[in-house]
Amino acid sequence: MIKLCITDDHKMVLEGLQLLLNTHPDIHIVQLCNSANSLLTYLKVEQPDVILLDINMPELNGIEACKIIKKEYSSIKIIALSMIAEINLVKLMLKNGAVGYLHKNAGQDEIISAIHDVVNGKRYLSSEINDLLLLAQNNIPKIYNSPFPKLSRREEEILTFILDELTTKEISDKLFISFGTVETHRRNIMIKLGVKNTAGLVRVALEYDIINKDH
Repeated sequence: MIKLCITDDHKMVLEGLQLLLNTHPDIHIVQLCNSANSLLTYLKVEQPDVILLDINMPELNGIEACKIIKKEYSSIKIIALSMIAEINLVKLMLKNGAVGYLHKNAGQDEIISAIHDVVNGKRYLSSEINDLLLLAQNNIPKIYNSPFPKLSRREEEILTFILDELTTKEISDKLFISFGTVETHRRNIMIKLGVKNTAGLVRVALEYDIINKDH
């Protein structure tokens, strides 16, 4: 029996995957987690065989969670879940220890195949993801090349000021917008990058080269 944990910050996705997989005879869903932090707490108590791991989650994103899990629980097989079919995101998840990558539009048969493949020591990438890797190998350019949701021009502008160590008051004065508006943008940027404080925001922005140099 394969012990499976599903982690996603959307209740509908969790319940949908549970309905899809609950009746399969050799898959036992041992835990549903609505955040990466709750997943890490659960893993201190019990370790499943496979984790279906959403990537874009608030506070701690799937990329960072994957890195932590593979360091502390190397035997667990991680299959990334995302609505984003982006080559950098695929490469980051594989680099950080994921052995599978599924688009959220995957059907029941594909999800079950992926789970069986990773348990048997194989890597599972959907045909769509394999096509992306092939495009990358052939150096075909991509329009948007970031593993995170795209920031608006204003968010990129504010993030640039944050990286330059400006305070919220200084940013609001420079852009002629209110203090509260800057704070709202800051919170939205943190949600998109899956971090919980300014230090994490700066680290992720620099590590993953978030700022679009064309703007």
